[in-house]
Amino acid sequence: MKKKNIEDLHRISVETFKSTKKKPLVMILDNVRSLHNVGSVFRTSDAYLVEKIFLCGITAVPPSAEIHKTALGAEDTVQWEYAENTVAVVTSLKANGYTVLAIEQVEGSVSLNDFAIDNNRKYAVILGNEVKGVQQSVVDQCDACIELPQFGTKHSLNVSVTAGIVIWEFSKQMQ
Repeated sequence: MKKKNIEDLHRISVETFKSTKKKPLVMILDNVRSLHNVGSVFRTSDAYLVEKIFLCGITAVPPSAEIHKTALGAEDTVQWEYAENTVAVVTSLKANGYTVLAIEQVEGSVSLNDFAIDNNRKYAVILGNEVKGVQQSVVDQCDACIELPQFGTKHSLNVSVTAGIVIWEFSKQMQ
């Protein structure tokens, strides 16, 4: 097997990316403190054609050397917007027809294994702070919460790992 080089991969240009149809999926980062997590979400969002990222509260915004370190330029390709108030973003997205889901462990949450995408809907997925998770006031406004099944001693995963799993699953199911 020959390892592929960058030319073999036939990646699209930034200009082509910006005009390419995106998945009806928006990511919301609610007070994510690690700039490396933010950058990683940008990079994964680029890879799977996520429509937009909302950076809320204390979440850092580009330009930033620390975000760029993991985003590797995806902060320049994926559309993003800063908003101080996550609840306001959720309210606006719901008014624009998005189903809003928090990735959070709550009473009545749905396992990601059991969540079925409705290809007639648009989705917004919220990832929370590395320690406190998604704010309760934000969870209260969501249509549902999704929980990632876990089997070890820890009760959570890193934000960027969670984003990768969730974006991949949504991407697989979206037509």
